Amino acid sequence: MALGGSSKLLKALNESAALGHLLDHGELTRTELRRLTGRSKPTVSEAIRRLAEAGLVVGVGHETGRPGPNAEVYAVNADAAYAVAMSVRDHAPALTAALYDLRGAKRAQQEVPVDFARTDPATAIEDTVAALCAAGDADPRRVAHVQLAVAGSFDPRDRVIHHVDVPGWSRPGLVDELGARLRTGVGVDNDVNLAALAERAHGAAQGADGFVLLWLGDSGLGLAIDLGNKQILRGARGGAGEIGYIPVGDGDFHDLVGPDAVRALSAQYRSRSELLEVLAARIVLGLAAVVAVLDPPLVVIGGELARVYGDPLGDAVTEAMSHAAPLPTAIAVSTVDGDAPLLGAGDAAVNAVRENLLAALRQPTPQ
Repeated sequence: MALGGSSKLLKALNESAALGHLLDHGELTRTELRRLTGRSKPTVSEAIRRLAEAGLVVGVGHETGRPGPNAEVYAVNADAAYAVAMSVRDHAPALTAALYDLRGAKRAQQEVPVDFARTDPATAIEDTVAALCAAGDADPRRVAHVQLAVAGSFDPRDRVIHHVDVPGWSRPGLVDELGARLRTGVGVDNDVNLAALAERAHGAAQGADGFVLLWLGDSGLGLAIDLGNKQILRGARGGAGEIGYIPVGDGDFHDLVGPDAVRALSAQYRSRSELLEVLAARIVLGLAAVVAVLDPPLVVIGGELARVYGDPLGDAVTEAMSHAAPLPTAIAVSTVDGDAPLLGAGDAAVNAVRENLLAALRQPTPQ
C-alpha cells in the first residue's frame, strides 16, 4: 500500500474508533476518547474535527466541576441517520411502526390500521415511513435502515417471506421492491426472533448464556433459539423455531396450545388454577422435546398468553416440566414491557444503521 493510502486508512480507522465509542458511551470528552481509543491528543482532535465536518458528531456542552478549563463534551449527531422498525400482524392493528434516531431514542410510533387484502404492502410501508418521519420531525432521506418483524420465515436464498398469513407479504420480489422504493436497506426477520433480541437486551434473558423463547401469541406459536452472544439460530431457510408444526398425538402442537385451543380451555375451566395446570401439561408436551434436543440453560415464555397469566403460568410450567423434561431447565416469564417484536426490531434497525456507518467510515475516501 502506498504511504498516502496508508495515511488515509489510519485516519478512517481513527474516526471509526472515536465514533464507535461515542455510540457506545453516549457523551465523552476528548480526554475520555483518548483513554478509550489509546490515540494521541492530536489524533483524537483531528478525528473529532473530521466527524463534526461530516455531520456525525456535535458538541453538547462543557464538563464542569473539575480543576482546569472546562472540557467540551461530544456526542453523535442524533439526526445524522434514522432507523425504522415495523411489526406486521394478521390482526388489528396490522402494522405498528417506530422511528429511532442514531442515538437510539424513539422519535415517533404509530399504529396503522391497514387492510392488506386491499392495500399493497410496499405502498403501506412507504406511506408509513413518510408518516413516521413527519411525526418525528425527521428527514426521510436519512432513513438508513428499515427492519420488518413478520410472523413468517424469510428465506435469504430466494428473498421471499414464507409461512406468512398476511395477504401480499409472500409475493416474490416484495423485499427488494421495498428497498428500491425506500432507497435504503431493508431487513426481514421472524417476529419471535426479534422478540428474543428484546428479551436478551431488556427482559428476563439479560445475562443468560443462551435461551429459548417460547412464544404463545394470540395469533400463533413460535420458538426463538438464542445461542448466546446475540446469535439467533434461523436455519437454512429462515424457518427454525416453527414449533407449532411438531406432531403431537393425532395433531400438532398448535392444536394443543394455539389460540383456538386456549380459548376452548378457558371456556371449559372456570378455575384459573385448573386452567393453568391443564395448559402447562399441554405446553410441556412440546417444550420437553425442545429441552431434550437443545438443552438450553433458560426457557422464557412470552407472548400474549404470558402477559395475561404472568408468573403463575411460569410456575405451572416449571412444576409440569419437573415431571416430564429429561433435563432440568430454568423457566421464566417474559419481563419485556410492551410490543417485544417491535422493540427487538428497533434494536436490530439501530444496530444495522450503526454497523453500516462504522463500516463505511473504515473505508478511506478515494481522491
